[in-house]
Amino acid sequence: MASKVKSISSNKGSIVLQKVNDYLELVKIRLSLTVVFSAILAFLIACTGDINWFDVGILAFGGLLITGSANALNQVLEKEYDLLMKRTQNRPVATGRMSVSEAVMAAGLMGLTGIIFLASFNPWTALFGMMALLSYAFLYTPMKRVSTAAIAIGAFPGALPVLIGCVAFQGELTTLALGLFALQFLWQFPHFAAIGWLGYEDYKKAGYQFVSGQDKRVGLQSMIYALFLIPVGLIPYYSGLTGIGSSMVVTILAIVYAWFGLNLYRKNTRKSALQLMFSSFFYLPLTLIILFFDKI
Repeated sequence: MASKVKSISSNKGSIVLQKVNDYLELVKIRLSLTVVFSAILAFLIACTGDINWFDVGILAFGGLLITGSANALNQVLEKEYDLLMKRTQNRPVATGRMSVSEAVMAAGLMGLTGIIFLASFNPWTALFGMMALLSYAFLYTPMKRVSTAAIAIGAFPGALPVLIGCVAFQGELTTLALGLFALQFLWQFPHFAAIGWLGYEDYKKAGYQFVSGQDKRVGLQSMIYALFLIPVGLIPYYSGLTGIGSSMVVTILAIVYAWFGLNLYRKNTRKSALQLMFSSFFYLPLTLIILFFDKI
């Protein structure tokens, strides 16, 4: 009898654990946390005076809910195609472990709650949060199957977190907010070019058209976008918000990022694509952290 009770308890525990894991997968928790991280850093860069950590928590929670909602809707809309790719075939909606109605309900609750949290700052944050959610789920997601223009479309909601972070503190659109938005917007092109190069065969197998391919032009375009980051990265300095030290380091980081794009153009190998992808992982957080610590 005791062993039977223990077995039932163990099964319940396994079911609960699986459900928790499914929800973490539904919201793409690691991706969501990186998005929230950039919003928080932008808030801290914009912040003057003492930091209100309660506001930071509200921003983080609201941003996490909105990002999770967008990712959940993305998986609902792409459930049939997720089954065709190795990296996505075990997602909860695609496999049927979670019903479409459950995922949509979760997305709706997260999205609504997230907007309410952001609205506690000012109307701008709520507006941009809603724009990020809707444009990611209902513009970028379907466009991925149509054209490479999806990258530019997806870069818009992808860059909104830093804009939201700035506006949450400043309450208006400022040069800093637009500068950080441009920074994250441009950063995404080499980032997704590398990801598209590495996953090209998988994406094509599932019928996605947003990947550019694996020819040398991918590296050349990545280098050009990374070079545009040099003047954009200097906006906080010329706005009088950061010092000369951070502007020099940020410029060097952009040059290194561009070099990895050039390296992909010259070699056009999987190794060079991986190097570009990993350099993108370092460029944005390092740039934001450096700008924060060098505020005037």
